[in-house]
Amino acid sequence: MKWFRRKNEQSWEVVGCECIDPVPMIDDDDELDILRVRDTATCGTYIFDLGKRSPQGSDYCNAVLFARQQLLQEIVKNNWNILLLESWTLILYRKGKSHRIEVQYAGRPAYYVSSKAPPFRPPPFMAVLESQHLFS
Repeated sequence: MKWFRRKNEQSWEVVGCECIDPVPMIDDDDELDILRVRDTATCGTYIFDLGKRSPQGSDYCNAVLFARQQLLQEIVKNNWNILLLESWTLILYRKGKSHRIEVQYAGRPAYYVSSKAPPFRPPPFMAVLESQHLFS
């Protein structure tokens, strides 16, 4: 099956991309009784349409935080309760004056039993996104 694009319809162009490789989210100091670890990573892709407004640094951070929260909710449905490794990719697209952010968030889920939950940590390397001129 062939897909055709209308002659005068613009396609989305990539304006910028930030990739963070897998980062361990648990320290050796965290005393967790890990019962099982999934063999492969779990990944989710989330798209945020910003319309005709220009993206700000907070838009990038909020998109990554939302993607992480959605992935955590997904792993909990499958009886996992923590991500041992986390990584993400953020891509900014533009079509005319419209902008779109795509976040691919991945993590290695595990199931732990412990008397206390591990400390909450933000997604890795969020400071990379704080500059509002990231993709200018």
